[in-house]
Amino acid sequence: MIKGHKYINVIIIHVLAWMIVFAIGLSQVYYQIEFIPSNVYVFWFTILFLFYFNYFILVPKLLLKHKILIYVAIVLSISISVYFVSRELRPDRIIENFRPNLLSDRLLVERKLPPFFVRFSKLITILLFFAIGTSIRLALEWYKNEKQKVLMQSEKVNTELSFLKAQLNPHFLFNSLNSIYALANKKSDDTSEAIITLSELMRYMIYETDRALVPLEDELNYIKNYISLQTLRIKDSIGVRFNMHGSLDHKIEPLLLISFIENAFKYGTDFTGKTDIRIKMTVEGEHLIFEVINHISSLRKKNEHNSGVGLHNIKNRLNLLYPNNHELIITDENNHFRVFLTLKLKRK
Repeated sequence: MIKGHKYINVIIIHVLAWMIVFAIGLSQVYYQIEFIPSNVYVFWFTILFLFYFNYFILVPKLLLKHKILIYVAIVLSISISVYFVSRELRPDRIIENFRPNLLSDRLLVERKLPPFFVRFSKLITILLFFAIGTSIRLALEWYKNEKQKVLMQSEKVNTELSFLKAQLNPHFLFNSLNSIYALANKKSDDTSEAIITLSELMRYMIYETDRALVPLEDELNYIKNYISLQTLRIKDSIGVRFNMHGSLDHKIEPLLLISFIENAFKYGTDFTGKTDIRIKMTVEGEHLIFEVINHISSLRKKNEHNSGVGLHNIKNRLNLLYPNNHELIITDENNHFRVFLTLKLKRK
């Protein structure tokens, strides 16, 4: 139904445009000789036919397929042929027979015009409408191609984001199950609480993150649950500090920050069990300032092949979802790993 209305609107625009063109062209003839000979109608309907012949056949079949020389040759051949035929149908005899005084007036007008324009006015008109038809068709093809490019880019972004989320979820689940396994191994009373917390985390990931944006408050609760799950497995939970300041009346991409926190818990505890992780979130106006700092023991070696999966994903997601609207700084100095992210948020 929408396409039908679109085509009807296009037809109406074309009809109105040609009504204006015919009115201008015929009125000029009438102004000069006070009537409109039949050959003038023939000429303008020929222009109409040539316009759509060029628009629907010549441009798509030749010009858009890069057969430029053949296209130019055909257009010139048609234009010159119609021009010479139309010269044989000049209304001079009709004017001379019925209104001889108007012929002298018409000739007087023609003398005031440039000789080239008088001699080749019809040829110029034919070529002009060929050019107009070609320009309109090329402009529409360009617009259609640009629209298609935007659509393809959007689909590409959605595909990449789906792939990144698919990578992120198993990565997160793997780390969480390791934490619960460690509790179960110690026969900790916190094991059941950890399983409940994990179920809440999985519920959020499965049912809430299909949306493009989620409330910042929901994402914050998800982060708190994740931190609670992680602190159950470490001896020195007092070394984990989390602070949040500012309004939560914003929206954010789901699962955007968790990889940084995962990474902090993975490497923020040394071989003695000492943990040093600082997480700070601040909302100032429309911007989120997010900082994670964790200590890395000089005696602990990272598995470089596996440790980069989450951080690599988050960098890609930030580039895809917040181009020119974020700044990410990651430093690794003096056995401290620091992530500093500023991000422009959206209001609810």
